[in-house]
Formats: sequence, C-alpha cells, structure tokens
Amino acid sequence: IVNLRSQKAKLFGFENHAAYVLDVCMAKTPQNVYDLLDKVWAVALPAARNEVKEMQKIIDAEGGKFKLEMYDWWYYADKVRMAKYNLSDEELMPYFEINNVRKGLFDVVNKLYGLNIKPLKDVAVYNKDVLAWEVTEANGDLVGILYTDYYVRPSKRAGAWMENYRDQEMKDGKRSAPIIVNVCNFSAPSETMPSLLSLDDVTTMFHEFGHALHGLLSDCRYVTLSGTAVARDFVELPSQIMENWATQPEVLKSYAKHYKTGEVIPDALVQKIQNASAFNQGFATTEYVAAALLDMAYHTLDKWPGGSAIAFENKVLVEKYGLIPEIVSRYRSTYYQHIFSGGYSAGYYAYMWAEVLDADAFNAFLEKGLFDQTTAKSFRDNVLSKGNTDEPMTLYKNFRGQAPSIEPLLKRRGLMK
Repeated sequence: IVNLRSQKAKLFGFENHAAYVLDVCMAKTPQNVYDLLDKVWAVALPAARNEVKEMQKIIDAEGGKFKLEMYDWWYYADKVRMAKYNLSDEELMPYFEINNVRKGLFDVVNKLYGLNIKPLKDVAVYNKDVLAWEVTEANGDLVGILYTDYYVRPSKRAGAWMENYRDQEMKDGKRSAPIIVNVCNFSAPSETMPSLLSLDDVTTMFHEFGHALHGLLSDCRYVTLSGTAVARDFVELPSQIMENWATQPEVLKSYAKHYKTGEVIPDALVQKIQNASAFNQGFATTEYVAAALLDMAYHTLDKWPGGSAIAFENKVLVEKYGLIPEIVSRYRSTYYQHIFSGGYSAGYYAYMWAEVLDADAFNAFLEKGLFDQTTAKSFRDNVLSKGNTDEPMTLYKNFRGQAPSIEPLLKRRGLMK
C-alpha cells in the first residue's frame, strides 16, 4: 500500500503521498503538519511521564511490587482521578437526562445564531426512535430539516456521526434547504429509567450538532462545495468548537438538572468538572500524536524500507521520538483502519489541527462574551455558511482576524500554564 501510494503521488508530480494529500488541505505541506505535531509532542510526553509517576506512587503505596505497564494505565488513572478530583460518571449522569441536554443544546444554538428548532410530527422517519425537527431563522424563514437518531439498537453501527440526506445548494435562484441527520448510540430509556448520558455522551451530542450546523447553515451556490464538503483538517472545526459550550458553568446550569428532583447541578460538582478537564491529557495527547506521527512516517516514505511493521513503528516512535513503554500509539499498523482503508492517509493529524483552530476560535468568544452576537455572526458568515468556497485559512482569518495560535490548545489540555 505504501509503495503504491508513493508511486501514485510521483505520477502527479509530488515527492510523496503526504505531499499529494496535503496539497488540497489546510496544512498544505508535510512540514507544516510536523511543525504542529512536534510542538505538541514536546510538551505532551513530559506530562505523560509525570502521570506515570503519579500512578507508580499509588502502586507503591498499595504494596504492589511491580512497575506500571501499558495495560495498567486506565485502572490506575481512574484511581488518580478519584484521589485528585473525586469525580465519577455515576455522580454526574443523574444530571444529564437526554431531553434536558438536548434542550440545553438547542438553547445555546438559539442564543448564538437566533435559530429556532421545533419538533415536526407529520413527516416520515425511518425508526420509531428518530425525531424530526424544523430549523428556522428568528424571522421564521426555513433553514433546514434535522433528524436526531440518538439511541443504540441492534441494527446500528457503533459511533456517532452526521449525514446529509440533501445538501444545500441554489436552484433557480432559490436556496434548497438541507436535510441533516445526527446519529449517536446513547443508552435508550426503559420503562423505569430515562436515558441518562455520561459527560462524554453530552460532549458527543454537542460535537455532532456542530457538524449539523455546518450543513444546515450552508449558503453556497454549488452542492459540491456546500456544507461539510471541506478539507479534512477544517471539517472538525465547527463540531469541536461546539463542545466548548457543553461544560461552561453558565450552560451546564441551564440544562444539567437531576432527573428525579429537578435540582440544578450543584456548584461543587460544576467545579469538579472544571478541575478535572485537563486530567490524563499527557496520556491522551501522547497516544494520539503517536498515531499521527506514525501515519506521517508511512506516507512520507519514498518506498517501504523492508522488515516488519512492528520494527518500523519502534524505529519511528521509540527510537526517534522517545515514546515511553507505558503508552502505545492509539492505532498500531495492523489495525490502523483510518489510514489504510478509511480515507485518513496522511490525514490523522487533522483532529489535532482542528483542535488548534477550535481552541483559538473559542477564545474569541471568551474574549468578547460566551454568546456575543457579533462574534457568532462572524463565525456563521465566515465559516459555517461558506463550505469550501475559499481557502480554509482565508475563511478562518476572515473570522478571527489572524492566524490561529497553538497556545489556547495547550492551555486547555493543561500542557501549558
């Protein structure tokens, strides 16, 4: 696969497959990707080493006479989390009833963009648990139709995603309204219990709705350029920036209400969420960046050097980058579906690239106000509505007034003071 991709890139006049892929992405060149990954790696790996020390202290205190191994990580990381933050999903989930969370999300969207989202009763749905919604402007103009398909069922594949049933375009001088669906795999309600979400589930709902907004608010002439038809390292910006509102104290208090008592989430619990927001980020960042570096190593090759995939991984990640034995790359070569059959070749870095954008972009809201109308309008006009009608960096600069900075990301992950 590596050899064939290299040959194909050269036929198109590129040095390697990564250069070929990135030419139409926001990053543009392999060097720009490496510049980002190297900066993050330089602060993430020392943070991960410190996390190893914290867990080893617990092992030693409990009388364990062994060194932390990679398969011990999550067990002892959870002990560290409880010791430092005393926070668990079991404590949070009663406050995250799915209908309350969804209403909180819709309220955020209304405050930011003036959108009204109301249930549609007389439209066809493909499953009894699917809900249909009409999305309109403040003046009543139709924006689009949204389906939400939130519950797990035997026939559904795992994960969460957004799909377009009809993309936005201009037809005969009129805007054709898009039809969008958000799909998740949350636990369904039972006869005795409502659907209660984990904090990760809440973040996922907000994330996928960011993609939905990218599709719904598109205002492009051509269907091939509209909505989410953008570079892979730009498409996650609208989704990832929405995650930020989910855990803002002001927003949490608007929707996080105990499903039995209606009690608003206590300040002490909100503070725990804020305190734990950077927990385990040395590990999370290191294992992700390791996978992105491995992807780039494969796709900047002129040709496969021979030997085993495992030997190649060790040469790149351990010998060159110093990956510690307590952490492995998020994906190993033999099951790295993203880059070998999933369309992410030379593109797995994109999540981190987009996170740099979303952290920097959300800073604009923190500077001006969480629901500042001028900032929200600029983000809608310059990012959400534009699709792929201009260079992504141009669109971003039109919104932000400057190129993105990596510092907000590092600070949010607790990797920089």
